[in-house]
Amino acid sequence: MIEDFRLPDLGEGLPEAELVSWQVAEGDTVTLNQTIAEVETAKAVVELPSPFAGMVRTLHAAAGDVVEVGSVLISFDLPGEDAPAPAAPAREVAAPPAASEEGERDEEKAQPNLVGYGAAPRSGRRPQRRARTTSGAVPSGSSDTAVLEAAPHDAIRPGSRADALADALQERPRSTPPVRRLAKDLGVDLAVVPGTGRHGLITRADVKAFATRGSASVAATPSAAASATGAEGDPRTTRIPIRGVRRHTAEAMVRSAFTAPHVTTFLTVDVTPTMELLASLKRDRALEGHRIGILAVAAKAVCLALGAHPELNSQWDQDAYEIVQHHDVNLGIAAATGRGLVVPNIRRAHELSLVELADAIAALAETARAGRASPADMTGGTFSITNVGVFGVDAGTPILNPGEAGILALGAVRRQPWEHRGEIALREVMTLALSFDHRLVDGEQGSRFLTAVGGVLREPGRAMLLR
Repeated sequence: MIEDFRLPDLGEGLPEAELVSWQVAEGDTVTLNQTIAEVETAKAVVELPSPFAGMVRTLHAAAGDVVEVGSVLISFDLPGEDAPAPAAPAREVAAPPAASEEGERDEEKAQPNLVGYGAAPRSGRRPQRRARTTSGAVPSGSSDTAVLEAAPHDAIRPGSRADALADALQERPRSTPPVRRLAKDLGVDLAVVPGTGRHGLITRADVKAFATRGSASVAATPSAAASATGAEGDPRTTRIPIRGVRRHTAEAMVRSAFTAPHVTTFLTVDVTPTMELLASLKRDRALEGHRIGILAVAAKAVCLALGAHPELNSQWDQDAYEIVQHHDVNLGIAAATGRGLVVPNIRRAHELSLVELADAIAALAETARAGRASPADMTGGTFSITNVGVFGVDAGTPILNPGEAGILALGAVRRQPWEHRGEIALREVMTLALSFDHRLVDGEQGSRFLTAVGGVLREPGRAMLLR
């Protein structure tokens, strides 16, 4: 008998994933929980285990394809009726025709998250496909939609032309429950948001872009985009799809830049004593095998400074209009990878010694560059560090990770003339750049925090004064 395996929700609430590679081919015999594919979400590359033991009959996507959650990914030919089946029922991605609140609740029930899939006893009943209306859709370039897109958000009220447009569609705009919740939180009417997903599905990116008044770029059709930059087949241009981590990073940076009022302050520090300390640690045979560098020392300095300045280890709660100070330091370390920038974090970094921090940073970077960082590694950070100095850059203005109050950029360590003990001498000098959310941190607090970090790097012995 034939069994289909649909792409599950991988626990991130994301509507789609990109197929990176197949680990099996049509005709292969697979065992239960054998890895069958790698898929890339907006946060990480995830291995998919097989929920069945049998033969691969059909692969429904190719490497590089973007697959919606709930879509059939692979079909298996099973030997008998007692073969295992997925634990969670497959979700039909097509939206039902109902437009009432009752229909909304029905759809929420009919579209469970496909988390925790795997082998489970057969239920004895296959999920039924939901019928979908075939009423014509209003083109994204219609005058009604264009007028509504140009109107201020607060002008879209019940009974307005947005409702008339929704009525004309005879069905609710196609989207998933998480997307509808996001639209509600941002005050966006889905009836006027053009969907760029498959079959017109409205994605989270569509809602966010519309909320930041970037709907024109999101709503553009392929032909419109081509007319703006040249024909799609123009040999003078190269089109690179923005997917996975790069797309998530772009969305996060736009959301952060237009939500949190950024302030950046700079401090140039003589780090010669720290570099001398690192050189002595490198010669210590007891520490052989531990790669302790300037990033690890800066991470330790940040953890110590956050203990004295907890306002930098906080979060803005928009709904409650409160500042939430975190007691734990989950330290994010920005890592440049072939898939884009990722910022996994070290949990409870404030409890680690310098050597333990160095080991954690090395392990985190290796995992991230191999594309094996889990979605859990990418969430829950409270403060971040980015080391732009490794690229030969002296300073920059880093953008906050969404939900965090501060991010520290480390510049390159350069040997240059510097005033030292009343004379000019060649010293090892570094520039620190701290960006912070001005809703949470004022100028004095940010400056004192940066001075505390710089003080540890200038005189590592000062770490003994902080707690």
